[in-house]
Amino acid sequence: MNRFRLPDHLLVEEGIFSRIKDVMADREPKIDLKKALLVTDENLLKIYADMLSTIRSNFKDCETYLVRDGSFEQAVALAKHVVMEDISVVVGFGGGTVLDMAKYASFVSKALYICLPTTLSNDSLVSPVSVLGIDGLKRKTFRCTIPDAILVDVSIIMSAPEIQLLAGIGDTISKYTALKDWKIDAEMTGKAIDDFAYMISKMAFNAICYNEEKSIKSKSFIKVLAQALVMGGLAMEIAGNSRPSSGSEHLFCHSLEENFPEIRIPHGISVAMGTYVSTIFHGANIEKIRRILHQYNLPVRPSAWKIDSDIFVKAWQMAPASRAERRTVLDSADLSSQNLLRIYEMAEKEFS
Repeated sequence: MNRFRLPDHLLVEEGIFSRIKDVMADREPKIDLKKALLVTDENLLKIYADMLSTIRSNFKDCETYLVRDGSFEQAVALAKHVVMEDISVVVGFGGGTVLDMAKYASFVSKALYICLPTTLSNDSLVSPVSVLGIDGLKRKTFRCTIPDAILVDVSIIMSAPEIQLLAGIGDTISKYTALKDWKIDAEMTGKAIDDFAYMISKMAFNAICYNEEKSIKSKSFIKVLAQALVMGGLAMEIAGNSRPSSGSEHLFCHSLEENFPEIRIPHGISVAMGTYVSTIFHGANIEKIRRILHQYNLPVRPSAWKIDSDIFVKAWQMAPASRAERRTVLDSADLSSQNLLRIYEMAEKEFS
């Protein structure tokens, strides 16, 4: 049985970034007296200057560290800095790159980690992994631990670009095919499915699928999305792997990233596009996925992201090799150029 841990705090409230000291009092009664490091990037430093000043005011001694490139090398350097400077608390303020950097550095250095997301674009804010750059454009997933606290300030998330929230919806929708692929993997390899992790991931999908509030900039929706993404991350922590949240739709995303770096598409949008196609391969309820994508107006038309039919076909044909050890529906799907061109035309027409 996989041993897992849960965050000490998960709060989604307005103005919570100004109350870090009070929120953490039960876990670290004198956290304000501990040496802290605020990890962010230069762009966020300019946009949220006042908010970052408020966050630093929670601590008597707090320096700021700026993320440059999200590389493994910088993450290791950051961990070394935390250890050498006797820093006890790492606070990550930002999106995926910043949070992955802060999460990995705190894991290596054994410092307490507080996650303060500025956007809800994917479930990496709470997942037990960090995706860091290696050898230029390549990225690798590194195992670490989930945050000690995840604090989501609704007012900050409401100011995030809409595409980032749409990406968060897309990342949650991808659980639909990820869970189906997990079952395929279990049947082919004999590895057991963690029923609790499966249930949590399915709850994350249902929270978005059956949510009545479709205005993504509303406070109530932001709370639902935050909870859904956290559930997705916790499902991975409980399972001890990413199978509850990552299947064939993610292999398509990885294939695009690794083989067509000129394509710039948010992770959550890419896996949502992949979910539409993977649902077809599974012979599952395509009407359900079609409905959700339209209800939230997710921009999953391939050509809108400069993915032409040639790139689309090649990306899917190379997808299984992106994670060769993974068993998914792609092991038995019809990946012929003819079939993929047919699906490409379907997607173009459906989301035009």
